[in-house]
Order: sequence, then structure tokens, then C-alpha cells
Amino acid sequence: MLEKVAATIFVFGLLVFVHELGHFITAKLTGMRVDEFAIGFGPRLVGFRYGETLYTIRIVPLGGFNDIAGMNPEDNDAGERGYCRKPILSRMVVILAGSAMNLILPVFLFFGIFFFSGIQTPNPAPVLGTVLADNPAAKAGLAAGDRILAIDGKPVGTWQELVDAIRANHGNVPLQMQVARAEQSLTVSVTPRYDASHNRGYIGIVNAYDSTYPGFLQSVSMAFERTWAIISMMLDALYRIILELSGTELAGPIGVAQMAGEVAEMGIVPLLNFAALLSLNLAIINLMPVPALDGGHFLTLCIEAVRGKPLSPRIMRYVQNAGVGLIVLLMLLAMKNDVVRIFAGG
Repeated sequence: MLEKVAATIFVFGLLVFVHELGHFITAKLTGMRVDEFAIGFGPRLVGFRYGETLYTIRIVPLGGFNDIAGMNPEDNDAGERGYCRKPILSRMVVILAGSAMNLILPVFLFFGIFFFSGIQTPNPAPVLGTVLADNPAAKAGLAAGDRILAIDGKPVGTWQELVDAIRANHGNVPLQMQVARAEQSLTVSVTPRYDASHNRGYIGIVNAYDSTYPGFLQSVSMAFERTWAIISMMLDALYRIILELSGTELAGPIGVAQMAGEVAEMGIVPLLNFAALLSLNLAIINLMPVPALDGGHFLTLCIEAVRGKPLSPRIMRYVQNAGVGLIVLLMLLAMKNDVVRIFAGG
């Protein structure tokens, strides 16, 4: 349980820190006054002041913010250093910098994974690479390195044959597995759990991987290629969600925390992969032209550039309120999906 909490805090903390750091650095570089740089929400846990900025960590690690002076023109007390008094181009850079950092972070994460941990190719043999704790396989005594020879007397020659046999079992029916462990041969009884969301059984195992290590330049190239491939895939998925008006794939903080905990059990490399995927997802969602998101804020700046003057404070309040309402609705839908997944999964 502690490992899952730590993994959740690590993932959320990393993504929020990088995002807010982008806003912070560009605000400073363009001469804006930043009164506070905060990680988290709610009551302050720790904080210190350096120069004119207060740096804080708050009790709820699910977000963060930069208190940039002059974000509201009516409350600007920073004069020419206020956000609202800076050129439109400077304000655009500050608004987009957070999402830009979330797009850049995965490149570094993937580079580190490729260069230091190598490229892992699934081994097609029915050999266990990881046995997840608190799952049927672990409770039955299976361990990493075990080779599954047969299930219920039927020989198993590949990993896919092993997976198919487990998935065909919808739970409550023990599987008799003949296992080769070192020089021993033993029989282990495993009862799969039923995953209602996917209509299949599972026992909590991951196959073994073979590793190869690319060089520095190849790792850089592969990191960019992996990042772009995932962005393209996410944009396609987002297009289908909007086209079909379906939110069944949305996940909220509860779902993300649950996934982070499960991935953490598999090791640091899968957790870094998960953080990279989540960072790209955060960047793409944040760039959507929805009021209250960075993309919506950028859109209002584009309108200001065309009109030659900003939207009136009254219209901005209406727009922001509409955006906040939409985000709240999406969050409620995502949290509903989280709860359904949790109860459906057992």
C-alpha cells in the first residue's frame, strides 16, 4: 500500500513540477513577477522565500500553481511587471510553456530508459518475468523465472498459449500448472480472478524480456520517435472520443492512482514509461481550446491579438466559469468511471 501511495505521489509530483516549472521559468525570463511557486493544493506543508518568490509544497499532491502578478488586470499591483501589461507574445509563451515542458519530459524519460535500461523485447517463451504481489499467481507460489510447461495436462509452448489458457478461465476454476523451476518440476494450482471489464481471467503475471542496449545517438532518436508515435496515437484516440461523444475511457485521479500503484509493482522502468504517457496526455488535454485550460487561455490571447484589445472582464468571467463547469463535469464522469472499474474488477 505504501509503495502505491509513493508511486502516485512521484508520478503526480513529477508531472506537476515540470508543468509549473515551464510557466515559472518563462514568466521570470519575460520579466513578470511571480509571487508564489506551489506544488500541490490546500494548506501549506513547507515553504521558503528566495528573492521575491515564495516556494511552497502543499498537502494535496494533485496539482500546483504559479501566482503570477497581474493575471487579473483589475488586481495588478506589479505595474509593468504584471502579466496583463506584457506583450501578447510574452503571455503566449508563458501560457504554452507548461504543456511544452510536459511534451519535452517524455523525450528525456524515454532516452533514459533506452540508454540505461535498454530495449526490452518480449520473450515468446512461457517464462514468468514478473509475478505481481497480492495476485493469484503470487499467492499460489509462482515466481519470476518459472517456466510453465503445461496447464491441465495440455502442453504450453509459447507465452500467447499461456495467456489464452488463463484468459479463457473466468475465475473460480483452479488451473493445474506444471512448472519447471531451476532443475525442479512441480505442479501448482492457480485460481484466476475474473476481470469483468475485459471478460477474462487473470493471475497477475508479466512475461520475461530480452534486452539490447542502443548507443547515445540512437537512444535520442528512438526517444523522439517513441514520443511522436504516442502523441499521434493519443490524438487519434481523442478524435474518436469526441466523434463518438463517449467518455467511457476517461480516468480520473482515483483511476490514475490505481494504475500508478499497479505499474509500480512492476518496477521503476514501467513506472517511468507510465509517467511519460501521462505527461503527454496532460499536455494534449491542457492544449485543448477549453476555457480554464492553457489552450483556452491561449485562444483568448489569439482573439485579443486579432481585436487589438482584450475581452472585457465580464465576458472573461463568463468564459472562465463555463470552462470550469465543463471541467468539473468531465472530472465527475472520470471519477464515476474509476468507481465502476474498481467495483467491476472485484
